[in-house]
Amino acid sequence: MTPPPDWRLSYRRQEVSMSQPVIADNQPAQVTLEKGKKYAFCACGHSQTQPFCDGSHKGTGFGPKVFEAEQDGEAFLCQCKQTGNAPYCDGTHQQFSQHQVGEEAPSPGGAPGRR
Repeated sequence: MTPPPDWRLSYRRQEVSMSQPVIADNQPAQVTLEKGKKYAFCACGHSQTQPFCDGSHKGTGFGPKVFEAEQDGEAFLCQCKQTGNAPYCDGTHQQFSQHQVGEEAPSPGGAPGRR
């Protein structure tokens, strides 16, 4: 029996699907935001333009968090992808070592994420 034509695409998507985002860095990104401008914050951790989305989330089960800057000026955006105040840093990154950067974040409760 021959699999349907989209079988390989479905299989690849399943392999890339993640239960937790990737820790892009263990420190926040300092950025300059413009009041009223909309931004797409990377929520998956795969973007090469951190902390903003570049579309690398496709097939991961994650999508960007679109937000509008409330004021002009500097902001610290989360790069560990575990903040409770996305897209802004809340200090959660302090629990992650440099060794964990680039890895899927642990699942809530401390169990390692699915890779």
